[in-house]
Amino acid sequence: MVSVPAVYTHIARTPAGESLAGEEAGYMQPLHNIAVEEKGSSRENMHSSNEGEEYTAERIQAIANRLAAARTKGDLVALLVHELENYSLFDLQIIGGRLNSEIEKLPSPYREAVRPYFRAQLFDRHHQILTLHRSGGSRHLATLPLRDPDLFSRFCTMVPEGCFAWNDTSERNPYFRNPKNRLFYYLIAAFTMFVLDEPGHPAGMPFPGGFSVEKRADGWYCLIRDKEKDVFYSICNFCPAKQADDPVRQANRVR
Repeated sequence: MVSVPAVYTHIARTPAGESLAGEEAGYMQPLHNIAVEEKGSSRENMHSSNEGEEYTAERIQAIANRLAAARTKGDLVALLVHELENYSLFDLQIIGGRLNSEIEKLPSPYREAVRPYFRAQLFDRHHQILTLHRSGGSRHLATLPLRDPDLFSRFCTMVPEGCFAWNDTSERNPYFRNPKNRLFYYLIAAFTMFVLDEPGHPAGMPFPGGFSVEKRADGWYCLIRDKEKDVFYSICNFCPAKQADDPVRQANRVR
């Protein structure tokens, strides 16, 4: 079995290699370098708003119920954007800063190899869905059904409990120990897996041992796709990627 670093297994649950640009570049800058202004809000209030007090279990349940009502990809994009627009640039900087902090704890050279994929997984997708919606590009999705309505329904059922499931011994990303930040992670994952029909891990995202998420002629493949079944809040359980063959088993079968 491939040993996967703690920070990897849950973040990826929930196109990389490209540098972040424009607004997304701001997500990853140190907070003291960014001048943040929000009408009617002080910097202190903005910080406290990210702590998640207003994201109660009841509120997140209501959000999940609204998402579950989506019947087409267009419906889902509109609902996701409505929720994502509640995240200020400051909120995104908090998430990005904590992500950076955890990435820095990984050993080199894995740290350098995986860094752009973690960032792309969250912030490239965030930029993509907002651009798609605001440009009118999501209109063609209005009649396209979700790929697996039953699976999507189970995903929405998982989200409320998953947003508060950080006190278990297997917790891997403390920067998501906040229901508002965890919900952001699930919102982005919903867009990636149920609108784009792509895996939660970006293609090419490296595993320790030299393996990665692969795009093949017949679909997406991931080595750890089925290894997270016991972790109910893992997005791997809802991912469109297929389980890749264990390299050792594959080599033995070829012989």
